[in-house]
Amino acid sequence: MNTVTVSPKYQVNLPKRGREELHIRRGDKLAVIVKHGILNFVPVRPFDRTKGMTPGLGTADVRDKHDRV
Repeated sequence: MNTVTVSPKYQVNLPKRGREELHIRRGDKLAVIVKHGILNFVPVRPFDRTKGMTPGLGTADVRDKHDRV
């Protein structure tokens, strides 16, 4: 388990493994979500960087032609 220490300015450094796995770069934005006493950091991605986030999911699997309006 990776742990981080909160600095006097309430800042934390994200562990390298997590940054690499989630492709987080300098300047990226993270949404902060608190739920049931748990602090979650979720990367906020521009739409053009979301391509390929769901490998194996094709558009044919999402909707059939007869479902379209």
